[in-house]
Amino acid sequence: MTNYRWVICTMLFFATTVNYMDRQVLSLTWKDFIAPEFHWTDGDYGTITALFSLFYAASQLFAGRFIDWLGTRKGYLWAIGIWSLGACLHALCGWGTEVTLGLGSAAALSGLETGSALAVMVATVSVYYFVAARLVLAMGEAGNFPAAIKVTAEYFPKKDRAFATSIFNSGAAVGALIAPVTIPSLAQYFKSIGIGNGWEMAFVLIGVLGFVWMGFWVFLYDSPNQTKRVNKAELAYIRLDGDAPEAVVSDKPKSEEKHLSILHAFTYRQTWSFIFGKFMTDGVWWFFLFWIPAYISDVYHMPSSDPTSQLLIFVLYAITMLSIIGGYLPTYFVDKKGMKPYAGRMRAMLIFAFFPLLALLAQPLGSISYWYPIIIIGIACAAHQSWSANIYSTVSDMFPQSAVGTIIGIGSMAGGISSMIINKGSGMLFDYSVGTATRAPLEVFGFVGKPAGYFIVFCLCAVSYLIAWGGMKLLVPHYKKIEL
Repeated sequence: MTNYRWVICTMLFFATTVNYMDRQVLSLTWKDFIAPEFHWTDGDYGTITALFSLFYAASQLFAGRFIDWLGTRKGYLWAIGIWSLGACLHALCGWGTEVTLGLGSAAALSGLETGSALAVMVATVSVYYFVAARLVLAMGEAGNFPAAIKVTAEYFPKKDRAFATSIFNSGAAVGALIAPVTIPSLAQYFKSIGIGNGWEMAFVLIGVLGFVWMGFWVFLYDSPNQTKRVNKAELAYIRLDGDAPEAVVSDKPKSEEKHLSILHAFTYRQTWSFIFGKFMTDGVWWFFLFWIPAYISDVYHMPSSDPTSQLLIFVLYAITMLSIIGGYLPTYFVDKKGMKPYAGRMRAMLIFAFFPLLALLAQPLGSISYWYPIIIIGIACAAHQSWSANIYSTVSDMFPQSAVGTIIGIGSMAGGISSMIINKGSGMLFDYSVGTATRAPLEVFGFVGKPAGYFIVFCLCAVSYLIAWGGMKLLVPHYKKIEL
């Protein structure tokens, strides 16, 4: 038997790695490179991340449908091309702000008195430009997971899909792991040699990686029943379930395949189960992704370019790589315990839902050493990625392949909305927590100021997964295949 399915899985892994590196550039440069230039507050950054999440959520609703309509080969190319362009466009935001306000240079922007009317104008205009660039980025990135899950459904039998998904989904952790040891250093280097403020080239260089990936995808990808790289034995293994995806076993023209409309999708409890699970948990991952560099800077006073800060974030996402083991757990339950794929998946997800409870201890133990919250958050992130690999696979378990992209898009939209809420809410909370001349800083269980704000958000993150699992189990207590 050939094993070309793992070559395709590797391509999905690299696409997801690039996807998350593109997202991380802003979170790793805003506090120490971008904010001083544009006079941003936590609220400004929260607005940008919240609107990115909103754009991402809205785009998800149509991205899945777009991928189902166009197919994975062309759809993935469009998605990564658009998000790579969006990543590069961030580099023009400073120039756009200077031109709009008639200021001659980045030095002129950063030299303004903080709090002055012109500084507020600079912050406002620059936020608009960054939001526009994030819109393009979000439109493209919305296609990554619908396309990747659809490819997984084409190339893997049900029992292996969570494992394959955990492998390519670990690209999120790898991207987040590589980013902190490269992006701040890139920004610092280009700043030191006088190319802007450094952060501009960081966006451009990371964005270019997506265009490189596109060249490999054109050469390597085709559906398993059409490529010569998959032999009959591997194709038989892919068809192992008997009800394998239409794209693998059907000779029907694409125009004759049955598709699920977005409105019709909402009539199924299985759709609502996926929506609820994504809404309750996606925001947790996005909060950690967008705010952990700021958390280290705010609470432990280490900038993102500091070697210790980079080591902390590297270790956090290195721990997240344990999620690959989580993707194998349902396969163990199916092969060794004789469970059905959906039952094994739900049992694995229940196990993963308990690990984020450790986040309740992140702030209390953080007063002893900054390593404790980093390790705890790393474990919570690993649990999330394990959970994510399995919740995605519940869709390909229960829906025909022609509808997978649509359902993934709908659920991911819900996850994007939750991310918008938690990111904007966190920014407002952190600004509020520091207090003012007329109001004392926020105090919660002995934590004062921003540490109190982080404690509140960590507690919310800790309990989200058990609530999500309970809601999903109520909506779909037993496996039921959807027939169109």
